Amino acid sequence: MKIVFFGSPSPALPSLKKLLESGHKVGLVVTQPDRPKGRGKRLTPPPVKKLAMELDIPCIQPDKIRKDPSALQAIQNIQPDLIVVVAYGQIIPASIIYLPKYNSVNLHFSLLPKYRGASPVQWTLLRGENKTGLTIFELNEKMDEGDILSQEGVDIYPGENASELEARLAKMGAALLVKTISQVDKIKHVKQDHSQATYAPKVKKEDGRIDWTKDALYIDRQVRAFYPWPSAFAFFKERRIKIYKGTERGKSVACSSHGEIHGIKKEGLEVCCDAQSVYLIQRIQPENKKEMDAYAFSLGAGMKVGDKFT
Repeated sequence: MKIVFFGSPSPALPSLKKLLESGHKVGLVVTQPDRPKGRGKRLTPPPVKKLAMELDIPCIQPDKIRKDPSALQAIQNIQPDLIVVVAYGQIIPASIIYLPKYNSVNLHFSLLPKYRGASPVQWTLLRGENKTGLTIFELNEKMDEGDILSQEGVDIYPGENASELEARLAKMGAALLVKTISQVDKIKHVKQDHSQATYAPKVKKEDGRIDWTKDALYIDRQVRAFYPWPSAFAFFKERRIKIYKGTERGKSVACSSHGEIHGIKKEGLEVCCDAQSVYLIQRIQPENKKEMDAYAFSLGAGMKVGDKFT
C-alpha cells in the first residue's frame, strides 16, 4: 500500500519502521519543523525526520499544514492509498484527511474516547489509572473523535513512568497499526460514545510544580507522569530542583508542615506530604547541574532534617 506518514517524536518511529518492514511503500514523510534545543539552542530535526533522511524517504516540514498549499500538493503528487498519523503534533485539514483512497488513520495512545488530546500517557498516569491502551481510529475534522477501527488494552506496571510507558505503547501500537491496515478495506467502524470522553490537554511546564499539600501517592504519580518532560519540580532555598525518581513511602508521620524534610538517608530524602504521608525523593537534577542521587545533593547542599522544599 502507498502511504504518506505523519509523525514527529520518537514514539512515532516504531510505526514508521514497522510499515516499511511489512512491505508498505512510504512515499512521503510529513513532520514538524526543526526546533531549537539544548543550552545552545541549536536547530534540531525531529526524530522522524532523521530516520526519513537515513532511509532516503522524501520529507516535508510545513510550519502550519492547514495554511500550506505546497504541502497539500506534495501529498497529492504521491497519490497515497492511505495517510497514517502517529504523534504528528498539528491539526490536519479535511483537504488532506480525505484525499487518499482509504482516508487517514491515527494511532492514539489511549482507549478512546478516554484521554483525547495531546498528552494521553501523562494524564493517564497522573490520574492514577492502572490500565490504558491503544486505539487505531479514522481521522475526521474533530479532535480524536473519529470511528474506531481497532483497540488493545495495556496494563500499567507499578512504578512505570511516562517515558517507559510511552515506549512500550509505541512498540505495541506499531504492530496493531500494521494489523489494522491489512484489513482497512473491510474492517468494521465503531462510533465513539462521546458521553464517555475524557481529555488530556497539552502538558505545560507549570504542571510539573509539586504542591506538597497533596498526598505522597499523588506526588508519586506526578513525578512519573512528567518524566522526562517537563519533569516534576520543587524549590529548595530558591533553587529549582527537578525530581526524576522517587516513591511513596506509605507511612504516617507527625510533621509540622508540608514539604518538610523528615529524614535524610542514603536511599533518599523523606519529605512530608498531606495526610501524614511521606514521599521519598531518590533522583534529582538541581538547577544548572547534572542529574544525581538525592542523598549526594543533600550532602553538598548542607540539608538537614526540618529544612523545607517549597
